[in-house]
Amino acid sequence: MSLRYLVTHSGGFHADEVLASVILTRLYPEAEIVRSRKPEWITPGPDRVIYDVGGVFDPEAGIFDHHQRGAPVREDGQAFSSFGLIWRQFGRAYLGLLGVPEADLEAVHASFDGAFVVPVDMVDTGTLSPGSAGPLSAMTLPGLIETLKPVFDEADPEAELRGFHTAVSIARSFVEARVARSAAKLRAEAMVLAAIERAGEGRVLELPMGMPFRPAVVKAGADHLLFVVTPRGDEWSLGGIRLKDDGFAQRADLPAAWAGLTDSALEQASGVDGAIFCHTGRFIATARSREAILAMANIAVEQALSAA
Repeated sequence: MSLRYLVTHSGGFHADEVLASVILTRLYPEAEIVRSRKPEWITPGPDRVIYDVGGVFDPEAGIFDHHQRGAPVREDGQAFSSFGLIWRQFGRAYLGLLGVPEADLEAVHASFDGAFVVPVDMVDTGTLSPGSAGPLSAMTLPGLIETLKPVFDEADPEAELRGFHTAVSIARSFVEARVARSAAKLRAEAMVLAAIERAGEGRVLELPMGMPFRPAVVKAGADHLLFVVTPRGDEWSLGGIRLKDDGFAQRADLPAAWAGLTDSALEQASGVDGAIFCHTGRFIATARSREAILAMANIAVEQALSAA
């Protein structure tokens, strides 16, 4: 018998079963979501997956609850929510449907689990308080999903169901965008590592397009690199490499004499025809051609090394 029903609890909804529904509805688009606590619905059967309700965790029977005593936990002891249980069971198949290459499945699965699923599990199971985000607590994904619930005096009996489906639709966009970014980072890593090899002992990394590059630079141990050059539409850009993910300090800044200049003023200050712009923060500059941006990069490298 084919899967016909995706069963979760009725009443107020939360981020964990909403996000679990995102995964399951992608895998089983013809199945109907049933929100109920009635025994006839939360009893396992071959035509359904039951999650966040039922008091049992039994993957073979297709039931994934986490509220009962003895519910499964991760290797580090962190409790699962229904999202974590569904992701562990169905996440790889879901990623395959989204087009993630098989060679990248495990890496993307682990990345999404750590960055997206675990925080939802922690909030749902009380390990992490949304209040720890301070003024941004209401802007977290679990907080935003909560805002889609009907207000307390909503009289329409269908309001809860409409809110749930709205939440699933919105959450789907975030889940799929996050997966796409994780997969893109792996593609970028391969391209950056190849560019690092081409650069050799040079101080400038030239990439074929804008992309996340710092993780691959750090992974490769390419500490000698100071600047990155990429095409940007009809122009070319020259940028620095941050020392840390969460700061603005760079391995090297662009020359102070270029800061805030544009066009002819920057051409005169740099001595490079085709120079267009240098940010006052000295972390990015642009030029009209590859030749011009590489000339600016060489000057920036020489000044950075002499200053060091």
